[in-house]
Amino acid sequence: MIKLLFVNKACATFSDKIKLLILTLSLLVNIFSFAQDSLSAGQPSTLVRIGKTEVPNVDKNGYRIYPFNKKRVRLVTAANIAGYSAVLVGLNAAWYSQYPKTSFHFFNDNAEWLQVDKAGHLYASYIESRASNELWRWTGLPRKQRIWISGLSGVAYETIIETLDGFSAEYGWSWGDFSANMLGSALFTTQELAWDDQRIKLKFSFHKKNYGDAELNARANKIFGKSETERFFKDYNAATDWVSVNIKSFFTEAKVPPWLAVAFGYGAEGMFGARSNIAVDNNGVITFDRSEIRRYRQWYLSPDIDLTKIKTNKKGLRFLFVVLSAFKFPAPSLEFSKGNIKGHWLHF
Repeated sequence: MIKLLFVNKACATFSDKIKLLILTLSLLVNIFSFAQDSLSAGQPSTLVRIGKTEVPNVDKNGYRIYPFNKKRVRLVTAANIAGYSAVLVGLNAAWYSQYPKTSFHFFNDNAEWLQVDKAGHLYASYIESRASNELWRWTGLPRKQRIWISGLSGVAYETIIETLDGFSAEYGWSWGDFSANMLGSALFTTQELAWDDQRIKLKFSFHKKNYGDAELNARANKIFGKSETERFFKDYNAATDWVSVNIKSFFTEAKVPPWLAVAFGYGAEGMFGARSNIAVDNNGVITFDRSEIRRYRQWYLSPDIDLTKIKTNKKGLRFLFVVLSAFKFPAPSLEFSKGNIKGHWLHF
């Protein structure tokens, strides 16, 4: 029997408290490129001149083709350097400066948080590469050059931050994080090279979680934070990361809307510590013990909407659709966990 529930899931997948900063930067630094018709589905096909050749102003997937523009290349380069430098300075002041520095060292965190944090690294590098691609598209760079620069950008951004972790006494360089970063950028790059499109998109959904228990809520406030922003950064129990597959892209003859997708999600529950639900202070005294709470993984199946495939002549809507396509559309879902199946009327 399938149990029907209403679920609020939060996605806070980035263990170093930087996912929102990086995602915000990626979106803001790309606003003007998105606004310049980065996705032009539904637009009349006119011609633009590239070199001595006149070609349609949109490609086969509806993305606008821009002629090469040196000024835009310089502008985008400067925006990336200045913007990312500002984020690093702010991150160091707000986060890393609070902890002592050490010599460079490694830290194996692969067993922590049931790997929900690794899913977050995968998503972060992917979305950074995807956002960077739209930015470089606006400059008119040659296709393969644009793709490789964008794909490597996601890895580069995350690797710099991973290096900062390597010099922090509280953390360390994580090969697991680095591998997830590489996979996220690789997912973007291989799809662009093969299809000139992202048929498989990584997404996330989030909402602040109430644990319904005074002790657990107090523990959550302590380790995850009290505000929406803090919970977004750190509450791994509330995380759902998604792989959204556009159906029409793979089955071109199927009589389905071009925006229809199916999403596969991953999350986890019952985690009130990185590796266990027992907390010990510096003197070895147990300050929290809820070891009876089971830590378990969750797998989801849900319909989704690929907003980038919705045709519209409104520039504002196209821009909004591209930005929102980084998030899972709220919809019913099936959850597979602890050997059972649950149905959720609405998952977000």
